[in-house]
Amino acid sequence: MLFASYHGARQASSMSGHLVSLDFEVFGRVQGVFFRKFTKSKADELSVVGWCRNTHDGTVQGHIEGSRESVHAMKNWLEKTGSPHSKIEKAEFSNESSISSLTFDNFHIKH
Repeated sequence: MLFASYHGARQASSMSGHLVSLDFEVFGRVQGVFFRKFTKSKADELSVVGWCRNTHDGTVQGHIEGSRESVHAMKNWLEKTGSPHSKIEKAEFSNESSISSLTFDNFHIKH
């Protein structure tokens, strides 16, 4: 079932397990290779909400929220897959915690 709305994503997350949030930073060749665009597409596919942005240090940082299963799948994608032309050296995850509700309506790219 496809959930197109914020409330649908919230319900999908609630039905499939506890909600979690975490911060991430991905290192390597992740700028200029559509990494953020592909990150948003994957987040939308997994019904994960939050944001990502390029940093001045050449990394991509962000915050994700969703069901434990969806966030785990997103972590795996950020660490191992990325965009087709990216070269991920490492991904760091921090501040993982359980949350009672989502604090974002969708996943967006910060500029």
